[in-house]
Amino acid sequence: MNITKKDIVKMIKDETSMSLSSSRLFFEKFLGIIKEESFIKNKTVKISGFGSFKIKSTPKRLGRNPKTKDSYIINPRKKLSLSASSKIRNLIN
Repeated sequence: MNITKKDIVKMIKDETSMSLSSSRLFFEKFLGIIKEESFIKNKTVKISGFGSFKIKSTPKRLGRNPKTKDSYIINPRKKLSLSASSKIRNLIN
């Protein structure tokens, strides 16, 4: 089962007394804070009881097309990483 942004906004609306537009604005602002702090300011965003979002850099590396076996260079890039808290890990396991 996939949960979309629309589903999360509806859940926020159902669990609180907020309107649908207020719930949408709240969720968009929440995501905006995570984006701004982690992407723009390159900081770790920690959410207690959930986990930490941080940017990780990957080095330049050699890749291969599995179909044609051709080699090519994969350029360095940044990735968003989530380290789950112990509460979430215990819930999953």
